[in-house]
Amino acid sequence: MVCRTTFNVLALAALLIAAAGGAKAQRYPDWKGEWTAVIPRLEGQQLRFDPLKPYGRGQEAPLTEEYKKIYQQSLDDQALGGQGLFLDHASCLPAGMPTMMSAGTHEFVVTPETTYILGGNDMRRVFTDGRPWPKDLEPTYQGFSIGTWKDEDGDGVYDVLEVETRGPFKGPRTLDATGLPLHFDGESVFKERIFVDKNNVLHDVITMTDHAFTRPWTVDKTYRRGTSKYPNWSRTSCLEGTGYVTVGKEFYLLSHDGHLMPLKKGQQPPDTRYFPQAQK
Repeated sequence: MVCRTTFNVLALAALLIAAAGGAKAQRYPDWKGEWTAVIPRLEGQQLRFDPLKPYGRGQEAPLTEEYKKIYQQSLDDQALGGQGLFLDHASCLPAGMPTMMSAGTHEFVVTPETTYILGGNDMRRVFTDGRPWPKDLEPTYQGFSIGTWKDEDGDGVYDVLEVETRGPFKGPRTLDATGLPLHFDGESVFKERIFVDKNNVLHDVITMTDHAFTRPWTVDKTYRRGTSKYPNWSRTSCLEGTGYVTVGKEFYLLSHDGHLMPLKKGQQPPDTRYFPQAQK
């Protein structure tokens, strides 16, 4: 009897150890490499929230009536040669979420506690360590992200990263170069499902909830993995080689000889009251 009891205890211990070992054996996916955004050739530039639709009005954004008017004001300013709501990003401030996921190349660095998403000069941290939402968040361009890994096919390897990203966000943020706006309150919420399909295409299915829109807006952004063993990561800065100069809320062009030029008809020069005035 004693031997049988001892055997049962040892068997139970072995099962518990095996179960614990199985839990530890859960592996993270291999998402190494350079992932380039897939952007179909459509009319207009490549920066757009829905990659399957043209930028600007072609996005068919579900804007509220208030933000339709705000968007029209941005378009009117651009028609005169200005930058409209795109001024901040044209001045090389970060694009922020979700625009930072819309173009270019990205790298996913996966660790048990944090997944880092690196793209150009932007970086996101997705915390997967079970932490709660902070009570007092400072405004940032990329927001604060908490994620959960899931093994949906049960093969012992995580295959889906679910992410929620909240603000407050710095702004104003726009979805493309026409100034398609997000709400100025910076209270967007993004929910993402990130996974790699059987064709080795990475998907970032983003659902955006924002007060500038009448309903949540979902798009599927896709990325293809590069074949280079040693990717040549971009090291350029937005400020390099730009001829644009921002003074306050006005946008000017720098000529080849180093002088400011107006971009809009009738545009006034910047206020130089604090500089010595030229003698007449």
